[in-house]
Amino acid sequence: MIEYQLLCIPKKKLYIGVKFESMKWITTSLFLLFFIAGKAQTCIGTWVTIDDKTGKKKSKVELYKKDDKLYGKVIYLYPREGREDNPKCKKCTDDRKDQPLVGLQIVRGLKWDGGEWEDGTILDPENGKVYTCSIWIDRDDFNKLHVRGYVGPFYRTQTWIKSTD
Repeated sequence: MIEYQLLCIPKKKLYIGVKFESMKWITTSLFLLFFIAGKAQTCIGTWVTIDDKTGKKKSKVELYKKDDKLYGKVIYLYPREGREDNPKCKKCTDDRKDQPLVGLQIVRGLKWDGGEWEDGTILDPENGKVYTCSIWIDRDDFNKLHVRGYVGPFYRTQTWIKSTD
């Protein structure tokens, strides 16, 4: 009988301990969830594109959501020697042909898959080509955006930098 009583007491304490530990776990989990959510960044906003060949700033692109899809337009062109004032997309072959580069929608219709934006398109206004596109934030540096354009199994990835102004 004594053994039974000794076994019952620890069980009650164990139950209370488990309940307390569960509450600590839930509280900690909620804290981490809010902390991570607060640290999470979005690609919506203004990004500086970098020229692959020269490493110089090329343009600013504003990424925005419309109808749960991601779009982007050029909002500024950095000065470049030899470029005409108010350049147009002369090599474009779709509805953007001969449209001014500033204001031109170059990212269209990307869908969020839970980890990145994909299944949309991106236009390279310098050659007029449209590529399948995916976009994601760098996990180690939220100020970097990876933009990948695909043609079949081949791709090229650029890194855009978050604009500070």
